[in-house]
Amino acid sequence: MKARLLAGLLVLLALAAGLQAGQTPPQEEPKPATAAATTRPRPDAERLAERKRDADRRRLFRSEEPLEATLTADFRTVMRDRSPQSTVTYPATIAFPASDGTMASMPLKIRTRGHSRRNPVTCSFAPLRLEFDKALSKGTVFDGHGPLKLGTHCRSGAEGVILREYAIYRMFNLLTPNSFRARVAKMTYVDAGTGKKVAEEAGLFIEDDDDVAKRMEGRIIALEGAVFPRLQQDSLMLMMLFEYMIGNTDFSIIAQHNVRLVLTPNVRRFPVPYDFDFSGLVDSGYGAVAKGLPITDVRDRLYLGPCRTPEEWQPYLDKMRAAKPQLLTLYDTVPGLSPSYRRYAKGYLEEFFRIIDRPSNVRKGLIDTCVKTGM
Repeated sequence: MKARLLAGLLVLLALAAGLQAGQTPPQEEPKPATAAATTRPRPDAERLAERKRDADRRRLFRSEEPLEATLTADFRTVMRDRSPQSTVTYPATIAFPASDGTMASMPLKIRTRGHSRRNPVTCSFAPLRLEFDKALSKGTVFDGHGPLKLGTHCRSGAEGVILREYAIYRMFNLLTPNSFRARVAKMTYVDAGTGKKVAEEAGLFIEDDDDVAKRMEGRIIALEGAVFPRLQQDSLMLMMLFEYMIGNTDFSIIAQHNVRLVLTPNVRRFPVPYDFDFSGLVDSGYGAVAKGLPITDVRDRLYLGPCRTPEEWQPYLDKMRAAKPQLLTLYDTVPGLSPSYRRYAKGYLEEFFRIIDRPSNVRKGLIDTCVKTGM
């Protein structure tokens, strides 16, 4: 009992502040609407359905084929901008295949983003935020997009990490539609001043927060004191079990770090996770465990969710068991993963299924370390 209380206290102390190893609290992304926004007039059912259809049909995420794109900018200047508070944008041009097979291009603005990966000590190439002009992107693969996150390689030759994280997005898509969509890109980065190639690596386009909310017929909110009881419970438990399965502790509901909250018309609040590169399943090489947690390696699993009895856990464990064949098979279908990593990923997931198949392991891994109030 003392060990359980100590573990829970350490989790709360580390995560209530929303801090991860070497990170500051999220500051650079625009703040979602506050909880007070729940009182504002909402679109009617017809308008919500229309917005859902539009978001569902985004061309960028209707294909699983890697998208080839060339991004040209003054990358020397862009990559010097590593302040977590900076929102300075820089002019750029993106080239990509048009629907007729020719190459199209258009101007846009870009900036660095992220937390730990924005730090040059961690990554030589920071993640990017691309800001499209919707009038210019109309009719292209980027139709309907304004701001869009682009996950980039951390360092030269690290594109395998992008593919590993993409597989995790795909796994969560299999478990629930209330999830971020992602698409791999074959990115070429060119310096605008010299015309020289800066890098040629895999990238990952991640669905915009607002589009996720539209597909759920809701909207993004920021909820102060977002503890477990205030959230939609099935969605919360699935998310927490999934994070445990992939070995991820790099998130916080209280700080809304790597989690977005979607409010639906029936006043239910759904947590939707993203950014999984610090997980043990990705095993990125730069991931680190937050200070204060009772684990020392990202590959060690630690459950950070609410307390449930074995009987209450059963439907969620059953859901995972039923999805096991699809989850494991996915690692045979994502192109570009090395044979050694495919073996590692399947072995890591098999370890999770061995845990949930034994009542004693369920108690040790999911019940004895649960968090009573929230995180």
